[in-house]
Amino acid sequence: MQSINPNLQFQRRRTPSVSEYVEGILQGNRVMLSQAITLIESTKVAHQNLAQQIIEQCLPHAGNSVRIGITGTPGVGKSTFIEALGMHITERAHQVAVLAIDPSSQMSRGSILGDKTRMLHLSANEKAFIRPSPAGDSLGGVARKTRESIVLCEAAGFNTIIVETVGVGQSETAVHSMTDFFLLLLLPGAGDELQGIKRGIVEMADLIAVNKADGDREKMAKQAKAFYNNALHLLPMKESRWTPQALTCSALSGLGVSDIWQLINDYQQFTKENQFFYNNRKNQSRYWLTESIESALHDMFYKDPSVSAAFSSIEKAVLEGQISSFRGAEALIQIFRDKKLEH
Repeated sequence: MQSINPNLQFQRRRTPSVSEYVEGILQGNRVMLSQAITLIESTKVAHQNLAQQIIEQCLPHAGNSVRIGITGTPGVGKSTFIEALGMHITERAHQVAVLAIDPSSQMSRGSILGDKTRMLHLSANEKAFIRPSPAGDSLGGVARKTRESIVLCEAAGFNTIIVETVGVGQSETAVHSMTDFFLLLLLPGAGDELQGIKRGIVEMADLIAVNKADGDREKMAKQAKAFYNNALHLLPMKESRWTPQALTCSALSGLGVSDIWQLINDYQQFTKENQFFYNNRKNQSRYWLTESIESALHDMFYKDPSVSAAFSSIEKAVLEGQISSFRGAEALIQIFRDKKLEH
């Protein structure tokens, strides 16, 4: 197709070098940071190789932040709360990066990327950076990309990282595995809502914040706070030795937001003094090392041509009861192993 303007010449934009990306990120260049995160999110091998080189050079400049994980049931007001907390933090000379873990719908292949449009004030704040997560087939893949994005955001000077779960379910565990402080946001409603939440998620929480504690719901929120505090006392002592508690807040009015930020700072000081903060970071790095190995081996196995060729017939034999699932798995692994030994 011819251009309307024959004098217009299209030029391919030159990809910056690794050193240019790193220099830009360290200088806090938002465009360079965004482009580098896009490389992390890309499935192209060349982009992945470039992204890993950038990450490696940014690692020595990362780690100087508090990483806050925030989760909550749909309708709890996560976006409004994150904006209120983010604005409060930036007013205290902190730089905030908000990242989302969004295990996209497997039916629509869609992704919930509306957070940035809902956080209008924080989006316009020069001390804040908001990056929704990409659509992805696997939670593990999206989570790994988010964790790598944290490194780049820290290198760019953001000393408070907020990681939000956009979806519900497994994503809480993923967020907990890459953050220092885990905040569970709930609605006023005392035990009703807690009944529908997995105990594991409550056990992960370092703080339960009862949001929308305003107007007619203020009394109900205080009752919920008392209920949640009683529930938290029944849980076993956390490895961090930190005692979780429930607070009330209103993201709309700002009530309680300063108390939550103070409690996050108290947690930092407490866990740094008893060394849990640093040990937890090391354990998280170990976890992601093994996760990355397992993910790479998984992909290598299923993409192997010899495994693909034999899979259907072995699967059929398992489904028809000719061999057990374990025997079928052993046969496929043996095929994979033999093929690798040939090389």
